[in-house]
Amino acid sequence: MTVQLNTQAQVDQAEKVLRLSWVIVFGVILFSVFTVTPLVERSTPEGWEWSAPILPLVVDVAVVISIRVDAIVARLGGSTTGWPLALRVLTGGASVALNVGNSVLDGDWVGALVHTAAPAVLIVVAEASLKWRREIAAASTRIEAERREREEARRRELREREDRARADREREQEARREERERQEAADRERRREEQAEREREREHAARLAREEREHEAKLEAERQDRADARHREEQARQARERQAEADRQARERREQEAARKAKEDAQKAERDRKAADARRAPLTPVSPAVSTPRPGVSATVSAPAHDDAPAKLSEADARQAVIDGVSAGRSQREIAALTGWSTGWVAKRVMELGEAA
Repeated sequence: MTVQLNTQAQVDQAEKVLRLSWVIVFGVILFSVFTVTPLVERSTPEGWEWSAPILPLVVDVAVVISIRVDAIVARLGGSTTGWPLALRVLTGGASVALNVGNSVLDGDWVGALVHTAAPAVLIVVAEASLKWRREIAAASTRIEAERREREEARRRELREREDRARADREREQEARREERERQEAADRERRREEQAEREREREHAARLAREEREHEAKLEAERQDRADARHREEQARQARERQAEADRQARERREQEAARKAKEDAQKAERDRKAADARRAPLTPVSPAVSTPRPGVSATVSAPAHDDAPAKLSEADARQAVIDGVSAGRSQREIAALTGWSTGWVAKRVMELGEAA
């Protein structure tokens, strides 16, 4: 590939150099026009001298065109002999004759030789360019053939690789298909096993759920029985509490009645005692010096009122009195009379003492 690139670069470089030949062609044509015009003017009718430069220009351009077309035909692989060769010879000879004609007519053979140089250079450069272009065309053809051969070889190699890759893909697809079939068979077997396992799990779960429901029903029945028993016990306890409360209230009423009666008896006894004391006490004589009371002032002084009820002890002293009374075997009514607290309060304290014991 590197050799092909180098050869193609050389061909391209030669084409660029050959383009410089147009400089030579342009210079030769210009020189021929200046050289041939005086000769043509000699044989041109008067008044048509202006057309003299046309002939050398046409002849030299014909030379260039013939050689250029031959180069193109040679590059295409055609033949440049026959009429193309006759055209090159005719145009080349005419160019030489026109360039040396004026010098020959004047007998200047040195000038004729000098003016031969320009058309000779044009003809040789054109023929050399033709040869070069043929060689370049042959090289290009060879390079193109080599390129086509390499391209064909590359395409063959590519096709072979594609065939190998296709065969590998087919083998891989076949292997994948077989693997997929094995996998599908394994999946079907696994699904059957999973289905059987799920069926066993469902049966086991159903059995556990049934046992759980039976167990929960049994527990619920036991809880209901216990709840019923607690309800009955609660009802019995509440009945006992209501009965105890009724008994306590009845007892408190009896104790309050007894305390009230005892208080009334004590008050009555105190009044009887005071009355007896008053009967036993002698009358105090009134001093004559005592003046008659002033108007608006009572003649007698009322006796101070006595509190018939015993003084109420503090709670701490009352509690201690309850403890002492229970230890001494006194009744709740007697303890209530001593402490000044109600029989209900005393009954609660006595109950607390019983629970603490």
